[in-house]
Amino acid sequence: MPLPIIQYGNPILRQQCRPVELVDESILTLVAEMLETMVDANGVGLAAPQVGSDLRLAVIDVSHDPECVSYLKVNGEDAELGDIMPLIFINPTLEYGQEKEISFEGCLSIQGIRCEVRRPMDVKATLPQLDGSTLILETDGLLARALQHEIDHLNGILFTDRLSAVGKVSVKNRLKRLLTERPA
Repeated sequence: MPLPIIQYGNPILRQQCRPVELVDESILTLVAEMLETMVDANGVGLAAPQVGSDLRLAVIDVSHDPECVSYLKVNGEDAELGDIMPLIFINPTLEYGQEKEISFEGCLSIQGIRCEVRRPMDVKATLPQLDGSTLILETDGLLARALQHEIDHLNGILFTDRLSAVGKVSVKNRLKRLLTERPA
């Protein structure tokens, strides 16, 4: 059953999440529920704080668009998106490429707002897996953007924090409205 998605204004979205220390049945259940929730909401990623858990855990699935990356390396080898999707990871780290690009982003926790966000085009992500192994991904495109977006969530950062000064001014009133519309 899909979980409720935490909405803008809830303090858990601003927390630095705790590392996952032990992958047990509760983590496996949470992952299954997060995947179901992400699919049900037509999302490409979901971080644990978005479903009320302050753990460094996220899921991503961009397999609906196999052309969304121009390259993908997994542990130094060329790979296909379908081989790693859905991507489930804990306690991630990111290294950013130098070149940046602007693209539209939205968030399941900030309904109805999509904005242009400037982010690094390429990333190298170290992604510990539930089975104790580690994937090192090098990629660009939508997968790189989704990794940055979901890992930001694990650090209490929302995509609206990454907007330009003009972008922040343009969404200020809409964000205030979301706060007043939020159920208590």
